[in-house]
Amino acid sequence: MESLTSDTSGVTLTRGRPTGPGMILTAAAGYVAPSLLGLGGAWLTSAGYVAILITIVIALLLCMLLLIRNLFGVVSLVATGGATAALTWYAPPDVDAVLAYLAVWFLLFGGVRPIVELQRKRRHGHAPGSDADQLARLTFLPGGFWVLLFLLVAGAALLGGAYLLVPLPLAFP
Repeated sequence: MESLTSDTSGVTLTRGRPTGPGMILTAAAGYVAPSLLGLGGAWLTSAGYVAILITIVIALLLCMLLLIRNLFGVVSLVATGGATAALTWYAPPDVDAVLAYLAVWFLLFGGVRPIVELQRKRRHGHAPGSDADQLARLTFLPGGFWVLLFLLVAGAALLGGAYLLVPLPLAFP
């Protein structure tokens, strides 16, 4: 379960052992998920599947609504889902495409910022229990390795998304 706070931080609670592959995947997923979702959204958008992307987004927001544990999270999800549904219901398809592009770029760029913030906090000693530090304890790889891996995944997703979304000329004059 995810608990979201107003400063965009959160805590994920899981069932089962506090060590092992499940916990490693859970801790590793948080920082790379927005970038990977953005890359998937870029693929759907560039392939012309905007309606499918918007349907998936609304379905995921509804699923998250069932698991959220605080009022701020509920309000955020209802506002985002409601605005998305209303806009796509009443707006022409071109507006839907613009919404999809904006959401995908938001995820692609937004996936990088928390990783940079994480490293800044770790450097100043303000994040001793961060996901990177938890992964270091679980895997015996240093926390800096995990931050670098998060950043590499987010950067690759950003480049892949840009490749899919930004049309390049086929021939140079």
